[in-house]
Amino acid sequence: MRVKSITASLLVSACLLPLLLASVPLRAQEIQLQENRPDRYTVQKGDTLWDIAGKFLKQPWRWPELWRMNRDQIKNPHWIYPGDVLILTRVGDEWQLTLDRSVRVSPTVRVEKLEAQAIPSIPAQDIEPYLTRPLVTGPDGLPRAGKIVAGRDNRVVRGQGDTIYAVDVDERAGSQWVLYRPGRVLRSYDSQEILGYEMRYLGTAQVQRFAEVSTLVITAAREEILVGDLLVPAPREVLVNYVPHAPDKLVEGRIIDLANDAHEVGRGYIVTLDRGAQDGLDIGSVLAVYHPGPVMADPRPYAASDILSTTTDRTKVLLPPTQYLNIPSERTGLVFVFRVFDRVAYAIVLNTTDPVFPGDIVRKP
Repeated sequence: MRVKSITASLLVSACLLPLLLASVPLRAQEIQLQENRPDRYTVQKGDTLWDIAGKFLKQPWRWPELWRMNRDQIKNPHWIYPGDVLILTRVGDEWQLTLDRSVRVSPTVRVEKLEAQAIPSIPAQDIEPYLTRPLVTGPDGLPRAGKIVAGRDNRVVRGQGDTIYAVDVDERAGSQWVLYRPGRVLRSYDSQEILGYEMRYLGTAQVQRFAEVSTLVITAAREEILVGDLLVPAPREVLVNYVPHAPDKLVEGRIIDLANDAHEVGRGYIVTLDRGAQDGLDIGSVLAVYHPGPVMADPRPYAASDILSTTTDRTKVLLPPTQYLNIPSERTGLVFVFRVFDRVAYAIVLNTTDPVFPGDIVRKP
């Protein structure tokens, strides 16, 4: 009986060990600090959270761990301003970054709104055109949108400064409107499943007169404006200030599109991902980019047993099948997610060692 009891205990231990190992949290891995990191840093105008994180960490997306942030603080971080002094200290076995509240280099009296002066996550000018402009809809598109029905003259296309006439322009929505045109269908890279319908941003317009047929002036045009194009009220621009962080769960997807129909992009360019909120992405999620390795024929001699075929009393060896090798994917950069829909997200390339292409893999770093 004792032998059976010991055997049972060993079997239970063997089964539980992988679960115990799997339960060890990622943050148990020691944070890797930069060799030339400062002990104190005074925040400068023009800094970003990503820049500052890179001064202290080799893995800037682990910034929340250094700050001991919880989930709510990641989404709504305490603002960091030019003039604030950051201090890196070691508490027990762990490193910690804190704000020195007793020191402020810049004046304490502020004329502008504090939020407007806060250090952003990434350069606002890089993503400003994409903060609210990309729209991903269902198959119905924008059913309640206004529509351009005519221009002031008989020209086919319109541009900045031209007058247009539109219907269904509601005065209660304000005088600033954004112009769209139905664009491409967004599909999963691997399965080709439809993820959404992208509305193509064209420009902006301002209402001069509200009526059944309203009069508007085009204030900005990214491309030619046509009769039949759609209008929606301009949303308020939002300061993207979520702290850079790794997703809460494992995420793996593909880059399905590049900004401006480019064939390859580098740092500062916008990419579209076939993963979204339902896959665990939110604003501030950082993903690593990998370029898939090629598949090549195995140059080594065929090592398996010969394949024999018997015909009456004669035996012959068939040609061995071609074997293939999968070259490992190479990591080429990092992207920062700044706009998220249910099954699609937009991200900016933060850094890269090689060009980024459609089809490149993105996964939790």
